[in-house]
Amino acid sequence: MIEYFLEQGSTYAASLDGVVNLIGVLVGFWFMASLGAFLFLIFRFRKKPNQKAQYVTGYEKHEARWVHWPHHLILVCDIFIVIGAVQVWVDIKQTLPEEPEAERVRIISQQWAWTFVHAGPDGKLDTADDIPMIDELHVEVNKPYIYELSSLDVLHDFSVPIFRLKQDSIPGRVITGWFEPTITGEYDIQCAEICGIGHGLMPGRIYIESSQKHAAWQAQQAPIALAATAQ
Repeated sequence: MIEYFLEQGSTYAASLDGVVNLIGVLVGFWFMASLGAFLFLIFRFRKKPNQKAQYVTGYEKHEARWVHWPHHLILVCDIFIVIGAVQVWVDIKQTLPEEPEAERVRIISQQWAWTFVHAGPDGKLDTADDIPMIDELHVEVNKPYIYELSSLDVLHDFSVPIFRLKQDSIPGRVITGWFEPTITGEYDIQCAEICGIGHGLMPGRIYIESSQKHAAWQAQQAPIALAATAQ
């Protein structure tokens, strides 16, 4: 259902949407069932002339079953939700893609900007061709990325709605995670944590590019090209 309103831009977006849809369907079903039962009881046992009200305790076995049976069925639904959520959690949070197929990118949050350190053409961080950018993250479509997320000051939250990615960044910690884009385009990056008075001024953009376009962007950002432009 969510996918009709927001594109799925990563390999795991559909799995997360599936869990949300499952929760929505089950909760929606029980909400409608409860509402229907509530309205039926109001109508069925409404006040009538010359009829004395009956006091029902709910302790009798034939009365209690109308509470216990739905309760047990809801617990069964909870089990389905937990199983689905744990599978998605393990796939996204516990299983990182293999390197060197996956490229690392460093994400640094601070009040109120994002710093993204891209690996250069050599595909490795902490080398001479690293490409730092402010509020711009450039990635290649159909390529897995492992991010190293940190914060310089307060609690932030790195959120890319098109990926269904949302991860807190905590001062003093480096948190790793991953994503693999599946579509090209330009999309929003948000801070999803109220991080101070300038929180609303902390947007970023992610540029998902084809391999050719990404290679051209890397070439434009190379130090030798920047030096030539300065002259």
